Amino acid sequence: MPDPARVPSSEAGGPPRPSVVSRLASFAAGGTVRVVLVVLAVVWLLPTAGLFASSFRDSRDIASTGWWEVLTDLDQLTWSNYDALLSNDNFTGSIWTSVVITVPSTFLVVVLGALAAYAFAWLDFPGRDWWFLVVVALLVVPVQVALIPVARLFNTLGIFETSLGVIIFHTAFGLPFAVFLLRNFFAEIPRELLEAARLDGAGELRLFTRVVLPLGGPAIAALAIFQFMWVWNDMLVALIFADSGSPPMTVALQQEMRQFGSNFDVLAPGAFLTMLIPLAIFFAFQRQFVSGVMAGAVK
Repeated sequence: MPDPARVPSSEAGGPPRPSVVSRLASFAAGGTVRVVLVVLAVVWLLPTAGLFASSFRDSRDIASTGWWEVLTDLDQLTWSNYDALLSNDNFTGSIWTSVVITVPSTFLVVVLGALAAYAFAWLDFPGRDWWFLVVVALLVVPVQVALIPVARLFNTLGIFETSLGVIIFHTAFGLPFAVFLLRNFFAEIPRELLEAARLDGAGELRLFTRVVLPLGGPAIAALAIFQFMWVWNDMLVALIFADSGSPPMTVALQQEMRQFGSNFDVLAPGAFLTMLIPLAIFFAFQRQFVSGVMAGAVK
């Protein structure tokens, strides 16, 4: 008969020994880790705070003292930077150009990606798995490889240096990730639910719009936020393919830096306005974003 002292607690009738994952989770829930995470978050946000403070200071204060001087001298704060920036027709036009490029690029990627993901997840057609492997392989293709060939193609088609060309480029390179993300999410939908809808007479289009899309809302919201931020903050593709006469905000700020290297009183408010819209969208859909990112992590 084995010695009870040498028998594991789970075999001796006692409580099971906590696993390594459980111990790490318990440690992460402690107060020390939370304090460390708060400190890291504050350090991470310091450049954003400095940019925000500098956007309200004039060029003389920016050149002579650091942004933290605002904490002790509130008289440095002024709205003149934003007044000058928003009265600049080139910059206000770049805001509209960014919207014209970002919104269709996000909408097309979400719609086309959802349709393709549903087909790969629930429709049977020849070579389905091989085509999905092709889509996954496209994820590793860097954007830089396609710049010159696509530029030549767009020049032949007459859409080079147009917003349409930028939209097509972002849509094409955003679709592989969209299909990969949504297909894995749609595949987790119970088959019994789809079969019950088919027995009730639902066709594929109605099944997609009435069942799959509502259940895939969190993943679709996460994809939309990802795509919106990627396109809104992009400068490389816009610098090459967008119209130089009406560029988006990122290129407009880059042009200001090139023409006026020390003009930080214009660059600071412009950069902060560029950050403001993605931040507002992220916090507005934060719950859906977290749900979509964590979807499938715990089943």
